[in-house]
Amino acid sequence: MKSREGHLVELVDDTGQVLGEATVAAAHQAPGQLHRAFSVLLVDPDGRVLLQRRAEVKTRFPLRWANSCCGHPLPGESLAEAANRRLAEELGTGPVSLTGVGVYLYYAEDPATGRVEFEYDHVLRADVPVDLPLAPDPDEVAELRWADPTRLLAEIDADPRAYAPWLGGVVSRLLHPAPAGPDAPAGGPRAASATPSGHRVDHASERSGGR
Repeated sequence: MKSREGHLVELVDDTGQVLGEATVAAAHQAPGQLHRAFSVLLVDPDGRVLLQRRAEVKTRFPLRWANSCCGHPLPGESLAEAANRRLAEELGTGPVSLTGVGVYLYYAEDPATGRVEFEYDHVLRADVPVDLPLAPDPDEVAELRWADPTRLLAEIDADPRAYAPWLGGVVSRLLHPAPAGPDAPAGGPRAASATPSGHRVDHASERSGGR
């Protein structure tokens, strides 16, 4: 895995409008800078979602179960292009057709590494065949498993520290979509406390969040 800490991300306001750029490392230093991200959920014909357990070398929330793939578009890069790039890098699969199901705006602190996630997260769904070929990079992914999304939410509530803190909110967007297209700058429900412009952000640290 090549370090992406020096890559640029788009800094945004809480409506998704671009404010500037920062490196991945800078955006995730406490107290964090709100930036654009995406979370991909691969869904099989039975409605199960592919989960990955994040590799031990990850700089944020290592060894936690998370959604199929996460990442940040480069400034000016489309969400579809960025998501398919990361699917290839992490899981050795794709490209896939993606549908936006909403945005999850959240804040989470990693107690293990001291890093912060403060993300305007576009949740993207891809319907895939049951025999989808996968070749995960061990420097990115420790394990893979398929899970029923409704049952998964109950599992997150029961043992939140086994899961990335954004996963509950991401899965909730899948189950209760607000379609906006994979490149839409905004959309989808938000939860918890208000930002200066009145939008709400979920403080997701150690909680399933966003439901």
